[in-house]
Amino acid sequence: MSETNIWFMIIGVSAVSLLPRILPVAFLSRFEFPPLLQRWLSFVAPAVLGALTAMSILAPQGRIYINSSNIYIWVFIPTLFVAIKSRSLFLSLLTGIGSMAILYNIFSI
Repeated sequence: MSETNIWFMIIGVSAVSLLPRILPVAFLSRFEFPPLLQRWLSFVAPAVLGALTAMSILAPQGRIYINSSNIYIWVFIPTLFVAIKSRSLFLSLLTGIGSMAILYNIFSI
């Protein structure tokens, strides 16, 4: 593959990746949506994040794996507790990273 083709591929992949993200914002930012639609849309991001998180915790290898040896479930428990109590993203991340380090390195789970 020539250098020119590689550059065309990089530019093409970048355009295909960025345009679906930029165009809706560019076109829809001028409109005022009804309050009911705004309220409904406010739940989309947390719902998607929750689904992605659940899949990462419960199906780390692509299959549902709910077992006591699933390290991600054990890391999720203190992280969720800290997130609910503190409502701080930093403390939640710190708890998750610390819990994973402890379980993975010290206890060799």
